[in-house]
Amino acid sequence: MVALLLAGCASTQVPPQPLALDARLQAFKTQAPEADATAVAAPAADDRWWTAFADPVLDQLVDQASTSNTDIRIAAARLAQTQALASQTGAARQPQLGLGAGAVRQQGPLVNAAGTEGTLFTAAATLSYEVDVLGRLAQAGDAAALDAQQRQSLLESARLLTQAQVVQTYVALRALDADMDLLRHSLALDRQSLRIQAYRLQSGALSELEYERLQGAATGQTLETQRLQQRRDELENTLAVLLGQAASEFRLDRTDAPDWVTGQRALPAVRAGLPSTVLQRRPDIAAAQAAVLAGQKRLGVTQSAWFPSLSLTGTTGFASAELSTLVAASMQTWAFGVLANLPVFDGGRRQAGIAMADAELSAAVASYHQHLLQALREVEDQLSAQRLLAQQNAALERMQGSAARASELSQARFDSGSISQLDWLEVQRRELQGRRQLVQLRAARCQATTGLVRALGGGWN
Repeated sequence: MVALLLAGCASTQVPPQPLALDARLQAFKTQAPEADATAVAAPAADDRWWTAFADPVLDQLVDQASTSNTDIRIAAARLAQTQALASQTGAARQPQLGLGAGAVRQQGPLVNAAGTEGTLFTAAATLSYEVDVLGRLAQAGDAAALDAQQRQSLLESARLLTQAQVVQTYVALRALDADMDLLRHSLALDRQSLRIQAYRLQSGALSELEYERLQGAATGQTLETQRLQQRRDELENTLAVLLGQAASEFRLDRTDAPDWVTGQRALPAVRAGLPSTVLQRRPDIAAAQAAVLAGQKRLGVTQSAWFPSLSLTGTTGFASAELSTLVAASMQTWAFGVLANLPVFDGGRRQAGIAMADAELSAAVASYHQHLLQALREVEDQLSAQRLLAQQNAALERMQGSAARASELSQARFDSGSISQLDWLEVQRRELQGRRQLVQLRAARCQATTGLVRALGGGWN
């Protein structure tokens, strides 16, 4: 009892590890100084951020992936496994009750004074309870609960990653469809131009060298069409895997270019807010933090292994040499016991366990800080991409406006006979080339917006 009292004065609490970044990080370096950093709130309760693209097909695909994606299903199964383990660990803090019956044939002085052979029938109920004097069982239960919390955050992280991948794959595929439509239009202009050049070649107005050069350029356009088709097939197969389907069974038909590809709908505006906001929103950071807290609890559990443990046991029932008198009142037995165990020497096993738990905690803290740095880097990358792509988009739209105006003027001059058909076709081809670049750039902006949403930890209010 003196040992128990002395051990009760010991503390197994682990000093909390630093879980915050430098307080000087008040804004992202890529964020505009005039931006309202406090405008970003926590994720909406119905965090369906992809609906901002207003695309019913995209909504259906993301909903299907959220329930059928294999990575999400694996994460959900691991969460259920960890929750069951947490329940199992918590059960160790409850009294354990068991019922048993038996018949034993034995011989010796323990049976009777004469030492003759005899049979003993028993039926008893056993109750055992380990007194959690130092909170070892409580800390183990807390660690298991934190493991379940970590798995819950990892499930949310897997779901967010899958949703972002579906959106980005779908955006790339739809932009590719629009690009292929423009390329087919450009190929039609090239074929029309080649027919005219063939007449010029026959009349001697064009050299064979120049004609072959033009024909080679047209053939290169055809090869690009095949390359884009191959890329579309790959994106379609990737989307099938994200949806949890076999690639051979999935097909996404071509449709008209969405509004966010044609530029008729503006992309959703996403503000990054403060770095601390990001740290509160990202599920992978929440998972890393839970791992640190669980490591602290486990270190406390290993440290408490040096202190005594106290167990209470009780048994009541019946014992008789005759089965017919087993439940008689005179055959009733009971027993009560207290067992205290104090480790003295174990060859360094417990000390090694403490060292291992301490190393695991250090690794969890380092991993947590790595997640923090990675999160801030991802936000900075996407903010930089958004800013630069917006500038490129503005310049390209000005160029496209000039190209469209030149196409109108060339059409008027061609109708009046002021320019040749070849010159008119060249102007049309250049305008189509500019439109293709604009489609690709808008797709890149959609990708950057989706990447920023994922880096921020989900949707926004």
